[in-house]
Amino acid sequence: MLKYFFTLLLPVFLSANLTYENNLNKEIALLESFDIESSFLYDEKMNDMRLKNASKYREQHFFQAMDEAYLFIPSVKNILAEYEIPPEFLYLAMAESNFSNSAHSKKAASGLWQFMPVTAKLYGLKIDEYVDERRDLAKSTKAAAKYLSALHQKFGKWYLAAIAYNCGDGKLSRAIIQAGTDDLNVLLDEDKKYIPLESRLYIRKVISLALAGNDEEFLLNSEYSHLLNRANAYSVSTVKLSSGASLKRLSKLVGMPLEEIRKLNRHLKYDFVPPYPNGYDVYIPYIKLAEFKQKYHEDKEQNNYKIHTVGAKESLSKISAHYGVNYDVIMDFNNLTSAKVKPYQKLIIPIDDALKIKKVDNKFYHKVKKGDTLDSISEEYKISVRNIILQNHIVGEVIKIGDRLKIQ
Repeated sequence: MLKYFFTLLLPVFLSANLTYENNLNKEIALLESFDIESSFLYDEKMNDMRLKNASKYREQHFFQAMDEAYLFIPSVKNILAEYEIPPEFLYLAMAESNFSNSAHSKKAASGLWQFMPVTAKLYGLKIDEYVDERRDLAKSTKAAAKYLSALHQKFGKWYLAAIAYNCGDGKLSRAIIQAGTDDLNVLLDEDKKYIPLESRLYIRKVISLALAGNDEEFLLNSEYSHLLNRANAYSVSTVKLSSGASLKRLSKLVGMPLEEIRKLNRHLKYDFVPPYPNGYDVYIPYIKLAEFKQKYHEDKEQNNYKIHTVGAKESLSKISAHYGVNYDVIMDFNNLTSAKVKPYQKLIIPIDDALKIKKVDNKFYHKVKKGDTLDSISEEYKISVRNIILQNHIVGEVIKIGDRLKIQ
C-alpha cells in the first residue's frame, strides 16, 4: 500500500522539481541579461525585498501598474529592442515611475524614466510652454535607451549602466576607482558604502521587480493572469495632428473618454496640439487607428490657440480686446467662474488663423451697410467670424443692413 502511495506521488515530486529547475534557469538567465552572476540570487537584502514586498506588489503596485500601463508596455519593449537594450530594463522604468508617464519627483525629475530637465534636453526632449516630452512615452523611452546605451558603452556591463542611471556616471566612476573593481558584490558593500544607499537599494529593486515580472507562477496565481496573454494589438499608434487640434474633438471622433486620451498624452500641457508649424504627434490606441483614419479631418476653425500670461495690471476685458476674442469665450475655454484674473495666471486664448492681433476700443461697433457680409467685416477688423457671431448672438449667420454689430 505504501509503495502504491509513493508511486502516485512520484509524478507530483518530479513536476515540482521540473518547475523549480525551470524557474531557476529563467532567473539565472535574467541575471545574465544584466551581466550579473547567478550567485546574486542569494543576495540577502534583495531576497528580503522580494519577500517583504510580494503582497504589496501583488495587491497595490506591481499588477496594478502593469494593468494600467498595458497599452504602452509593448511600445516600450519594442523601442528597447530597437536599441538593443535588454527587455528586462522595462522594470527600470517601473522602479523609476511605477509605469506612470505623469510621475514627478521633488528633485524635478519627471516622466516614465524620471529624466531631470538638463539630461532630458541633452537627449533631445523638448520642454516648453506647451509640452514636456519627458512624459512622452515613446520619445522619453528612446531618450532613455540612448542614455543607457551610452552608459553601457562606458562601463561595459548592464548592471553598471542601471546603477549609473540612478546615481550618475561620475559618481559610479569614482566608486569603481575607490573599490578597485566593478564587481557588484563589492560595490554593494554596506560597510564601505562605495555607492549611495539609494543606488544600493535601487539595483536590487530593479532586479526583484524583473524577477517578479518573469515569474509565470506568480502571475498565474494572481487575478492578473491575463497579463501573460496580452498581445501587441494592445499598443499605441502615433497620429500627427495639425496645430491647435483639440483632444476633446479627437476623443469624440474615436469614441474614447477624454481622460483616456490624456493618459496616453501626458506630455501635452493643454488639451490641444501645440501651435508648431508642422503639427505634432499624438498617441491613440492601435485598435482606434482605423476609425481615426476614416473619420478625422482637419478643422482649422478650431485649430489655433495661444497661451497668454496675465500682466500685472491686465484685466480680462483688456486681454479680450487685445486678441479680438470675447471675454465670455476666454472664460469658457479656461473654465473661469468669474472675470477676475491674477498676475502670472496663464490663459488659453482661442484665435482664428487669419487673425492679426490688434488693440481695439471695447465700445467699437460696426453698422452693417449694403454689400457687407460677415466675411468682409471679419477681414476689415481682423477679427474672426466666429467671434462676431458669438459677441452679437447671430443666428444662422444672417445680418441685415442697419444692424449694429459689436466688434471687440
